[in-house]
Amino acid sequence: MQSRDFQVNINRWATICENAEKIDPQLFDEYEVKRGLRDKNGNGVVAGLTKVSKIEAHKIVDGQKVPAEGRLFYRGYNIYDIIDDLVAHHRFGFEEITYLLLFGELPDETELAAFKESLGHCRTLPTNFVRDVVMKAPTHDMMISLSKSILTLASYDEAAWDISVPNVLRQCMQLISVMPMLSVYGYHAYNHYERNGSMYIHRPDENLSTAENLLRMLRPDMQYSEIEAKVLDLALILHMEHGGGNNSTFTTRVVTSSGSDTYSVVSAALASLKGPKHGGANIKVVEMMEDLKKEVKDLKDRDEVAWYLDRLLAKEAFDRKGLIYGMGHAVYSKSDPRAEIFKRFVKQLSEEKGRTDEFELYSMIETLGPERIRAKRRMYKGVSANVDFYSGFVYSMLDIPSELFTPIFAIARIVGWSAHRIEELINMDKIIRPAYTSVMGEREYLPLEKR
Repeated sequence: MQSRDFQVNINRWATICENAEKIDPQLFDEYEVKRGLRDKNGNGVVAGLTKVSKIEAHKIVDGQKVPAEGRLFYRGYNIYDIIDDLVAHHRFGFEEITYLLLFGELPDETELAAFKESLGHCRTLPTNFVRDVVMKAPTHDMMISLSKSILTLASYDEAAWDISVPNVLRQCMQLISVMPMLSVYGYHAYNHYERNGSMYIHRPDENLSTAENLLRMLRPDMQYSEIEAKVLDLALILHMEHGGGNNSTFTTRVVTSSGSDTYSVVSAALASLKGPKHGGANIKVVEMMEDLKKEVKDLKDRDEVAWYLDRLLAKEAFDRKGLIYGMGHAVYSKSDPRAEIFKRFVKQLSEEKGRTDEFELYSMIETLGPERIRAKRRMYKGVSANVDFYSGFVYSMLDIPSELFTPIFAIARIVGWSAHRIEELINMDKIIRPAYTSVMGEREYLPLEKR
């Protein structure tokens, strides 16, 4: 335990830091700095090229860029077409679309069977790894637990530093396969040691899909319904990849460009994803909705719900950040296709779970949220519900603990990270090194005795 004097000094030094590091906001305009690597209209700075995926949120009309319904493409295939085919043929698709993102083409039946078999064989951890690593120093922060496990796995890999494409592909496939195990086992360790719950370590089944195995390992009785597994499978597919410009994928590219190993790259991406402005946003949606239920007396009254949303925007409710979580996106304007797809299956799942009233509340806010934001904010583009708006609700209906919300995002997104890492390695020319302009003038150095 640190002394009281130490904490007093930390507080004093923190104030000094804040005063010393503060930069006049006007200087960012003066030096034409694109804060967050985005211009004033929210357009991202182009930092590279990719074949992995593409986002479309605008169309050109009479030479002008105007907002349009959002579209998402995986390797050139529209996400709507991918999902519609999987649903029509009643099959799990996580492994199939993983193949697509990694190798650039849709597999035929023989290729898919071989790939599924390989992923199944990879669903294993080193001897005593769960006991020696996952169960040691458990934490409620599953992303920290994941990072610890991923970095430790490097110690078991004799070729950890080999960045040749065949070796990196092997590492990526193994990490894609064990990420659900590391996440669920990490949660069970925390639940047992920190919350006095029971411990369950169920082995995955090589013949089951990733979504089925995740639910099998999480639940005490290993039981789940088909619709539960299918909805989770779709959720994983929708979170697998997103245009290459998101924070965690950019982190993957940046660290890969330095020549670092796969385990360090994935750990860095996990650190980026865990932030509430990125992968942790769906937890904020669920927490916001719980606060709304406490503050609003009649959850079917649009005026009462609108009143609460206005209070959110005025920084008078929930966490007082002025945000309606789950609304708006850095790229999409009129719609997020992932949210649109999600909504199709959320209603069906809510009916099975007896939570249709809650689904109706979400649907009401999906409409009211953009209306209130447009009324209270000056918008440079449209605003709509994003994928995080419904994903937390889905996970709660699947009885997935909130501690695993962001890890499930990671279980999906490691596929996109892997594809971008391999693409960066193949095309890597220079280390990614952005420029910062100094706004600190020169000062005369004073010896210690004259300060």
